[in-house]
Amino acid sequence: MRETVISRTSKGDVEIIIDKGIDTGAEILKKHKPCHVLIVSDDSVYALYGDKTKTSLEAAGFMVDTFVFPHGEESKNIDTLNSILEYAASKEMSRTDLFVALGGGVVGDITGFASAVFLRGVDYVQVPTTVLAAVDSSVGGKTAVDLNAGKNLIGAFHQPLEVLLDVDVFDTLPDEIFTEGLAEAIKYGMIKDKKLYDLFKDNDIDSLDMIPVCKRCIEIKADVVEKDEFDNGERRLLNFGHTPGHAVEILSKFGISHGHAVAIGMVIMTRLSERTGEIPQGSTDEFIEVLKKYNLPTECGYNNKELTAHSKVDKKRKGSKIGLVMLHSIGKAYVKETNVDDIERLYAIGLNM
Repeated sequence: MRETVISRTSKGDVEIIIDKGIDTGAEILKKHKPCHVLIVSDDSVYALYGDKTKTSLEAAGFMVDTFVFPHGEESKNIDTLNSILEYAASKEMSRTDLFVALGGGVVGDITGFASAVFLRGVDYVQVPTTVLAAVDSSVGGKTAVDLNAGKNLIGAFHQPLEVLLDVDVFDTLPDEIFTEGLAEAIKYGMIKDKKLYDLFKDNDIDSLDMIPVCKRCIEIKADVVEKDEFDNGERRLLNFGHTPGHAVEILSKFGISHGHAVAIGMVIMTRLSERTGEIPQGSTDEFIEVLKKYNLPTECGYNNKELTAHSKVDKKRKGSKIGLVMLHSIGKAYVKETNVDDIERLYAIGLNM
């Protein structure tokens, strides 16, 4: 069943289409006249969907080139970004042309950033192929690449022309890639919608209907983005679990994926919220059981000193403070501003109970 969510942004309304068997070229043609298109993808995704996507675009009248880079967070860097920009320039692409991000969060982030800075900005379309990208990173216009010092330290706010989410692609995902996306989906229930959280609590990985799950997550994110597009207030709630999670990713040299690291980070912040009396006793144990149902990790081998060191360079630090997202109840969260010097103590509480 086709669903549509509208994200209202400073650029205008961004349509997010959720369906099965989406004809990418035909859908983009409704929004953009035929032009030169650059598909940006990684080697894993392109092997599955590249030819189909290119054929669909060409059938709709677009001229298509492709840029494919090695999959993984290690590719989300300035070198890959520069290669995309140089390739687009070598193909003499113009400001009236279009980038298409075909892939997961890494592809979406780097393609969005490339389109934001190429010729001072060209349109791009998000075609997410993972649950994580579908429910989170493809919506909202945040684009970035990593530096050696930390994740997402350079980037831009650049809204896509549209987002085309074909849930059929989930059928080809390895189990660990599918489940890491569910961590972000569960996050939305934790911070904004107890009914969504209860849906995960009452179901399991085999009984989830992904179209309504994706729709509800995207509705929540679109609402938050409309109120705070440039991440100065309420949008920071979407970072629940991310500050310690990013530290876990870096410490593991990205051996622990983003979604899995966020799951661990959410446990830390849930335990901290419980210890400080923001949520009922026993909430953390219940949350851990929910995560385990979806084969998500709930602990890591890093201590509070290690996590603190990497959180201090995380992009969410502002001045001498870090905004940690705390639960006020399951389905409601707030941002706690804390001194960077105090974060080690807070992580110690969140790690030990």
